[in-house]
Amino acid sequence: MPDYVIVGGGSAGCVLAARLSEDSDVSVTLLEAGPRDSNMYIHLPVGFFKMTAGPFIWGYETVAGREIAGRKMVYPQARVLGGGSSINAQVFTRGCPEDYDGWRDLEGCTGWGYEDVRPYFRKSEGNDTFGGAHHGTEGPLGVSSQTPHALTRVFVRAAQEAGLPFNPDFNAGSQAGAGFYQTTTRNGRRSSTAVGYLKPAAHRKNLTVRTDTAVNRIVIENGCAVGIEIIENGRPVLLRAEREVILTSGAIGSPKMLMLSGLGPADELRALDIDVIRDLPQVGKNLQDHMDVDVLAELTGSHGIDRYKKRHWQVAAGIEYALFGKGPVASTIVEGGGFWWGDRAETTPDLQFHFLPGAGVEEGIGGVPGGNGCTLNSYHVRPRSRGHVTLRSKDPTLPPAIDPNAFAEPYDLERAIDGIKISQEILSQPAFRPFVKRLHLPDGNIRTQEEYRQFARQYGRSAYHPVGTCRMGGSDDAVVDPELKVRGIDRLRVCDSSVMPRLISSNTNAATVMIAEKAADILKGVLQRQPQHDYA
Repeated sequence: MPDYVIVGGGSAGCVLAARLSEDSDVSVTLLEAGPRDSNMYIHLPVGFFKMTAGPFIWGYETVAGREIAGRKMVYPQARVLGGGSSINAQVFTRGCPEDYDGWRDLEGCTGWGYEDVRPYFRKSEGNDTFGGAHHGTEGPLGVSSQTPHALTRVFVRAAQEAGLPFNPDFNAGSQAGAGFYQTTTRNGRRSSTAVGYLKPAAHRKNLTVRTDTAVNRIVIENGCAVGIEIIENGRPVLLRAEREVILTSGAIGSPKMLMLSGLGPADELRALDIDVIRDLPQVGKNLQDHMDVDVLAELTGSHGIDRYKKRHWQVAAGIEYALFGKGPVASTIVEGGGFWWGDRAETTPDLQFHFLPGAGVEEGIGGVPGGNGCTLNSYHVRPRSRGHVTLRSKDPTLPPAIDPNAFAEPYDLERAIDGIKISQEILSQPAFRPFVKRLHLPDGNIRTQEEYRQFARQYGRSAYHPVGTCRMGGSDDAVVDPELKVRGIDRLRVCDSSVMPRLISSNTNAATVMIAEKAADILKGVLQRQPQHDYA
């Protein structure tokens, strides 16, 4: 019987399994519903464009959104060892210090302010460029500076012409400005948590990793989590945990598992004939996500990466990567971006931008008429809209209903419009004039604020950053407490992005890794402290 059973081998689960199994006296079993990360495209940085559809995601889509013209959105959530860190665009940002101070001061998450979590960011990070107070250089998660595409350099110059200052490091305390993203890559390959954390630990006799393993529910006896029910050879089997069950199934999977286990909104569970073990009304609520809107421009020639849609260019890129480990295959495509203000009343930037020197890179985003284009997308980083995840059935094989409730708050829609307009402004700067033939989406026919609203409603999409559905907090209505314990249930914790009480002001993977690093120390009874000189 293992000491710990970890349900979900994603970004957080791989970290926890590796860290907890460092103690040879502790046994750990990690369960993942999907396969191992053996597919070649997972490990090629450029391969992320193949990951937003296909066999390594759950195939979710949202319910029809009331404020997005009744559309359903594709909602890629990883189903593979390494989770989101195996399929994402590898952009390495961690948000503002103020985000975490807000968790502490506004949500009652004692011990989760920026100075509390900064040691865990540093502990996880193996940066090839930056060091010092905000960065680690020896951590398991590889973080690299890329060699940007020439058109990405044009974007950074154009952003400066539009008024965004150059920012050499978005993770050094201030995100404001434009620059080049660092990425979770190492030596020209993706550095997922499965690669950086789990692979070096694979030889440990006290660590068992089981992939392609379906989990039905958490087994709870007398208010205590004693194990989980898995499916073996088509039959339910109880896998007991000597110490604790730890949920790391993400912002969709973790609330689904809690509700299937009788932990959630009592009325909703009874309506599905699920026995209520504990009424936890906030399970599945508080869903937050970034709503991306893409602006596309048609180029005057083959200045970007769209040439690599042709077979002979793909062969050339493959040879370059095989010989030198460089070139387009080693690029994450999303090489540049920035943070800026839509609402100047905000203390920190409330918009994030990603530049791609190509068009139609991600699933569901079209190209441009001439075949050669570029993309600048943006989203409001601190949305006020709140959605939910609910069960459709007590059948664990059925997907839950996902409603991000996008743009439910008019404020969020206005900020999305700010992002669109700033994107158009950047793409219209002198630096881009030799390269941009015209703005394609939206084109010049959209002028009024109401036309921009309709455009955002029609084209807004998830940025794949769902959080918050097992909210951490200091009050009794929070799902987990600041030690990540599920309220009212012994020996059960949730340790993933679902516990974020508020969405951070950037991509979410680095913060998810941090949560798992801190969770491991909580479970070990040891907390990281900053050396005195770090406070200078």
